[in-house]
Amino acid sequence: MAGSSDLRRRRATLEDAWSRWVPRMRAAGPRPSGVAALRDDVAESWVRSLSSVDPTQDSAPAADGDTVRHRWNASPLRRPVDGLAEELRSIAEDAGFVTAVTDESGTILWTCGGRTMRRRAERVNFAPGGRWDEPAMGTNALSLALRTGRPSSVFSAEHLVTALHGWVCYCAPVHGPDGRLLGVLDMSTTWDRSHPLAMSTVRSLAATIEARLRAEAPRRAPRAPAPVRLTCLGSEQAVREGGVPLVLRPRQLEILTLLALEPDGFPPERLRTALYGDRPVTASTFKAEISHLRRALDGGVTTRRYALTAPVSCDAADVLRALESGDADTALDLYRGPLLPRSVAPGIEAWRTFLEVAVREAVLASGRPEHALRLGERAPYDAEVHEHALRLLDAGDPRRAVAAGRLATALRD
Repeated sequence: MAGSSDLRRRRATLEDAWSRWVPRMRAAGPRPSGVAALRDDVAESWVRSLSSVDPTQDSAPAADGDTVRHRWNASPLRRPVDGLAEELRSIAEDAGFVTAVTDESGTILWTCGGRTMRRRAERVNFAPGGRWDEPAMGTNALSLALRTGRPSSVFSAEHLVTALHGWVCYCAPVHGPDGRLLGVLDMSTTWDRSHPLAMSTVRSLAATIEARLRAEAPRRAPRAPAPVRLTCLGSEQAVREGGVPLVLRPRQLEILTLLALEPDGFPPERLRTALYGDRPVTASTFKAEISHLRRALDGGVTTRRYALTAPVSCDAADVLRALESGDADTALDLYRGPLLPRSVAPGIEAWRTFLEVAVREAVLASGRPEHALRLGERAPYDAEVHEHALRLLDAGDPRRAVAAGRLATALRD
């Protein structure tokens, strides 16, 4: 590794170049001359970036979270990166780096690293959803690698944005078997940890991902798994596109439901607790259930951290999205009963209660009597819902008789 005094001198020289060049370029446009410390590719990137990037911004702009999850689920990089995840985490944690994978647009889809480095990275949104292309975040290793298709490193004040001057980043592009740029692999750390071997490590890891993509190409040639529709509110059924039932045992339906409701996935121990609670269930039993579900979904469940990669839609997840957007009509159309009503899995019971309460609160906050009437049909013993319906119904509305009858029955029982 370069000596700490050498790194400090280099950083000071670059900070001086930044303070002299960037304000003048922002004011006048043309590139000043006479500063040899800056590489041509960095200076040219500064000039391009200043048309869209404020050097004083504190973090990268963010893409929509749901969009990012869908991109990662559909990305050809996901499977090879999952296969290398343990190695990537080990390298990042041992060397004090945070590692990221982007798509071809420069949006980060996946990261790993030690807790301290990830917290630092999150302050500048070097995290899933962060946009690191040149128009969004100016000069950085990711944007240079995306633009040139070649490995790149950016040290300290070579970054246009001052919030990144404490960092050094090493980045290599990842190409598909057809030569198309799929994204980049980046390893970043604080400037004082700069190491000459970091770039060769990144290039080697990117080459490994590319080799795995080439090896998988024949396997990906067959048709993609058919989409699955999961119904778990009031009934239990999973059906492939075209109406073909997916044969799953109750425990596998519970797993599928939990994964559909939490698209970011579960660490193994958390999923096991969500299914079994404190019951003494062997690891082999738990893994067998996961394996059966993975086979049923044509491999559509990731390893190590369990998450769906298969296209699965779910009525309970649709209800959640409707409630989040304030669409009580759609939520009530889809909410046909409690979540997996026969399940006693702790994770399912928790989600069941959450959905019941969320739908009920949305109805009680609504000023439309039909919402209370529709929920009252499914919750005959909920006197407060029936009272709410009566408050909203006009005196001459014939539906008052229905609400009044339900209220009397609820109060009597």
